[in-house]
Amino acid sequence: MLRLAAVVAVLAAAGCADRPPVQDEDPAPTAASLAAPLGPYRTSTATVPRGLTEAFGGGTIYYPSGRPRGDTFGGVIIAPGRNGNQGGMAWYGPLLASRGFVVFAIDTLHLKDRPAARAHELEAAMTYLTVRSPVATLVDADRLAVMGHSFGGGAALETAADRPTLRAAIPLMPYDKGREFSNVRVPTLVVAAQNDKIAPVSRHARRFYRSIPASSGKGYLEIAGTTHSSPKKPNTTLAAYVIAWLKRYVDGDERYERFLCPGPIDDPSVALYRNPCS
Repeated sequence: MLRLAAVVAVLAAAGCADRPPVQDEDPAPTAASLAAPLGPYRTSTATVPRGLTEAFGGGTIYYPSGRPRGDTFGGVIIAPGRNGNQGGMAWYGPLLASRGFVVFAIDTLHLKDRPAARAHELEAAMTYLTVRSPVATLVDADRLAVMGHSFGGGAALETAADRPTLRAAIPLMPYDKGREFSNVRVPTLVVAAQNDKIAPVSRHARRFYRSIPASSGKGYLEIAGTTHSSPKKPNTTLAAYVIAWLKRYVDGDERYERFLCPGPIDDPSVALYRNPCS
């Protein structure tokens, strides 16, 4: 069971200035509510066929349903890793849509697309989601985030570097050989696997984290006992931090800050954590 310290620290509202915070239907978020498989919103899905766009490989949109007309939500676009498809990222759809996000899990044009190509696909999917998709009117185009696994994690970092107006980025076990990200200005949570043999943390996740300026509001989460493919399966520790990061930075909901700062205390599921508050 995830144990998170409920200690409040003051953070600058990075990317959230001059906008009131967005609060969902959870009146008092707790560690237990973050660990739950679903949040307070009912959800629906919309399929984007592969042939509908030439810039990426289609995907599935997960979104909150049954809300009053006129409500908008932050958008989260997720790219899979090398040789992977949207199916490996599917569990994030209901997890996040039920917390008040419109989630777009995409397929790439080619299974072996490198991070740079996947970054272009994330950008194209972002445009599709906010302009052409059947749920475009539900998405607040000023509150967008990117996620991705492995090559998709590298793509999330590259997209954050190219688009400083993003509200958040969460690269999962990122792989992007030879890159550094000193130009990232987006609040970024780098997630790593302690036993990653494909993207060893010393050469990828930790190095990427160190290269991001502290002023961006960066965080680092290394999950104990996990491997490179672990983000493809539900994990309560990973889910809790992803939810808290997106609610804090995309929605500007400061109630979630206490789950990020200072972070876990004596939690065996976390090998290493660096919070965005220090």
